[in-house]
Amino acid sequence: MQRALRRLLIAAILLVWASTPVTAQTLAAQIAEAPLRDLAEFEGHYEYRDGGTLFIVAGSERLFAIIGESKYALRAAGTDRFTNPGGDAIPFLRDADGRIVAFKEHGDTFSRLSSSVSAAARQLLQPRPPGPDGRPVVYRYERPAQLSDGIRVGAAGPGALPREVAERLVNGVIDGTYADVRSIVVHHRGALLLEEYFYGYDRDRPHQMRSLTKSVISLLVGAAVDRGLLRADKPALARLGYAAYGNPDPRKAMVTLTDLLSHRSGFACNDYDAASPGNEGKLYETSDWAKAFVDLPMAADPGTIARYCSSGIITTGRVVERAAGKPLPEFAQEALFGPLGIRPADWRWNFTLDRSQRDEFGQVYLRPRDLLKLGMLIQQRGEWEGRRVVSASWVDAAVARQSRIDDSDYGLGIWHRWYRVQTPVGERRVDTIMLSGNGGQKVYLVPSLDLIVVFTGGAFNVESPVNAMMTRVLLPALMEAASSTGQRPPGGG
Repeated sequence: MQRALRRLLIAAILLVWASTPVTAQTLAAQIAEAPLRDLAEFEGHYEYRDGGTLFIVAGSERLFAIIGESKYALRAAGTDRFTNPGGDAIPFLRDADGRIVAFKEHGDTFSRLSSSVSAAARQLLQPRPPGPDGRPVVYRYERPAQLSDGIRVGAAGPGALPREVAERLVNGVIDGTYADVRSIVVHHRGALLLEEYFYGYDRDRPHQMRSLTKSVISLLVGAAVDRGLLRADKPALARLGYAAYGNPDPRKAMVTLTDLLSHRSGFACNDYDAASPGNEGKLYETSDWAKAFVDLPMAADPGTIARYCSSGIITTGRVVERAAGKPLPEFAQEALFGPLGIRPADWRWNFTLDRSQRDEFGQVYLRPRDLLKLGMLIQQRGEWEGRRVVSASWVDAAVARQSRIDDSDYGLGIWHRWYRVQTPVGERRVDTIMLSGNGGQKVYLVPSLDLIVVFTGGAFNVESPVNAMMTRVLLPALMEAASSTGQRPPGGG
């Protein structure tokens, strides 16, 4: 089929060439860049790095690489040639009979194991199954289920989340307006009002958190401090037990947990700079991430300059392990998840900090309703159902403005973001406290609206639509609802 299409394409170009001045080089480029191809022939189960595998799945207009639960778009760049979101070339290879047998990445070749694709991988391309006519099924609002998990459930309606706004959000995901959003959870004025899932996910399936894991680690550091295992304001790196550091520097002995959690460790580590010695992509290739981090050179005095550094916060997790005398996931269940009613079967976390986790980043997997519990715990300054889980002083410090990264304030593993929102009475500023991870993993706390919003998503390494969902749909509606009930709207003009 592909060869026939290509013959037709060449014939069409030659007809144009006969009447239009065009060089042979231009003709060759037109043929090479022609997008006509049967994408389904690239589908299959392929080998991948470190003994792993991935799926290549064909969408309507492009290919996608599915690695675990992550989806990455591959854009056409010529015959049998694509590029990934990072701009790397991904050429596919054929055998003598013209069948796809492998692809290449960074010079390495990965063979196709079979032409089959798992149902779970294919689900990541479609928000929800279409109706009998092949069109998206229109969503009508449904009240969330009341479970015995400590979360009170309410219904959308007047004075709170309007039903039509809930439907607009959900239908926007279903029809592709807001692509790759995998869950929406809205908790407003003390009640869960909206809970919906997409792309094969449901309330019982944990989702990867990416950098939102930093916020979880921060809460665990707080729990360790509360237990007297650590001091946030005291030098921390000696706890790791390494006999010596690379790039010796006396300033390393001064680095505190607060420095690490606020991205002010002083190490030459900047994830926003590909050339930085401590860029996370480089450290993920090492055999001991914490050791590779503390071996970095120092670039500034601790507590001074903020540079976004994943490895610094990951290293705080290792410090907690050493202080608690147990693996971090075990401490998490004991000190944080268990008190919130989150069972071991509800989440997973491989905190093995070596190259085997290079595609998993040491991240925790959590369910969206349990993410909501973390947001409620922060909103309630460390209490859950009348029980103290983390001290109020730690939560206050974690959400306080400790440093500034680019144009945003940052606490201890937690962001501050503000948005300009258009309302009928003009533009308003709305401040949020935000737990955030690549792909659209978000917990927004909006104190001025008594609002917590949870998203999970699969928009990895591209712009997630959840900010637009907040600023263009949800926040304007809730601000208008607040005005209609006589509440003072947040922000100023």
